[in-house]
Amino acid sequence: MNDFSWKEAKIAYTLVSPTGRLRVVWRGLALSFVTYSCLLLLLALRLIERPLFGLSRPWTPHITQFVCRVAFVILRLPLTVRGQPMQGQGAMVANHVSWLDIFALNAATQLYFVAKSEVSSWFGIGWLARATGTVFITRKGSEAKKQQHLFEKRLRAGHRLMFFPEGTSTDAIRVLPFKSTLFAAFYTHGLDEVLKIQPVTLVYHAPAGEDPRFYGWWGDMTFGGHLLHILAQGRQGRVEVIFHDAVAVDGFIDRKALALHCETVVRGALTV
Repeated sequence: MNDFSWKEAKIAYTLVSPTGRLRVVWRGLALSFVTYSCLLLLLALRLIERPLFGLSRPWTPHITQFVCRVAFVILRLPLTVRGQPMQGQGAMVANHVSWLDIFALNAATQLYFVAKSEVSSWFGIGWLARATGTVFITRKGSEAKKQQHLFEKRLRAGHRLMFFPEGTSTDAIRVLPFKSTLFAAFYTHGLDEVLKIQPVTLVYHAPAGEDPRFYGWWGDMTFGGHLLHILAQGRQGRVEVIFHDAVAVDGFIDRKALALHCETVVRGALTV
């Protein structure tokens, strides 16, 4: 799976029907206007918010949530939320299907994502991720302790972090095994005694007559090509965000048991 590619995007655009091209233009312009005008507002407000509240962000997440909800209106892609987002201190874990997950989860509740460091340099996406408080991690073993400390700091600040334990996005019809490494942060310095973890399932229903993997973003797909694919679509499918019951970290003997429980719950709710 690759980041934005102008070459691939141009090729994808030539394959779109004339009507689809019109959708790409107006939806793309509308999304860009809403996203980046609100980004400017968020950055300005953050100049006041940060010195007053430090790590806490009582105001700016509302802007992020507004943008993500409007995005689904622009795409004409219905979003349904089932269950209740957890309250209080804790983290969430979900299956990972597409870049659309970021919009769906932010539209459903206020949270902060944990993403691989490469995302910070992606065209357009990197700026938004940094501005909205995303935690970037590397896959180097030497950075594990530093990252664990960062997770702990953010969790103790009351941030609900969203992890994608599969480690990559998928084709929308399966859930890959959850990697337990990231769950280790929940077992440090007494966090296991106060934290809860909430499994979340993202279910993408393809448009009528389309491949069930329509919204999946995996393999060698580029962001640009996949974005055009979604923007050009006439009749969309729908997206569900399912919040399951949160569980206490100290209710599991170790990170592997906790990861397996979350994986089982998330996979059990996946329907196509």
